[in-house]
Amino acid sequence: MSRTTVHLLRHGEVHNPDGVLYGRLEGFRLSERGQQMAQRVADVLHGGGHDVRLVVASPLQRAQETALPTARAFGLEVDTDERIIEAGNDFEGSTVGSERSQLAHPRYWRRYLNPLRPSWGEPYRHQVARMTAAVGDARRRLAALGGGEAVLVSHQLPIWVTRLFLERRPLWHDPRRRQCSLASLTSLRFHGARLVGLGYWEPAADLVSGARDLLPGASGAAVPGSAARPGAERV
Repeated sequence: MSRTTVHLLRHGEVHNPDGVLYGRLEGFRLSERGQQMAQRVADVLHGGGHDVRLVVASPLQRAQETALPTARAFGLEVDTDERIIEAGNDFEGSTVGSERSQLAHPRYWRRYLNPLRPSWGEPYRHQVARMTAAVGDARRRLAALGGGEAVLVSHQLPIWVTRLFLERRPLWHDPRRRQCSLASLTSLRFHGARLVGLGYWEPAADLVSGARDLLPGASGAAVPGSAARPGAERV
């Protein structure tokens, strides 16, 4: 049986001076720092002897731009998969991410009826279903090539709930505790069709600490002395 690894890569920092919750909106590109993050991931994967044979990205611009340096480093094209797109969110286009006091306005109250689902956006289980289907297809494509690694560039929430599902944890969670920082890799290792390991690492940890990011989440870069080393994998 072949051994394969599917890396779920979160995109780099986005240019978003107005603090918009951009979600699936078009036209949000990487910032200069985000471009540096994307290049760092490519350099670490290529320089670290990884065997990347497949690069797939969400159709959103920030994901496509994050995928491009890695694809170029390994002489590949970027494939696009709608299934790894950002989660749907009813707050999309607002500035609640940067002005959180807006969340107390009565017009939003109906969206808080069921935080376990959640009622303000795409259900967690829907995200898991589409993400795991995309991962399964990537694994099978690699198996047909005799093994190797795939990089799937997606977004924080879909990656995080997929990890919760694979670790058999509840999908409902505190957003502040998501371990899925900008340009981080959540690496799924398979032996045949069986998941045998899950790791998390931050090749661009030193760039994360100075980034502006609307979404909460834990990064090793936020804790002195705990940043994951480039190429290191935490399991």
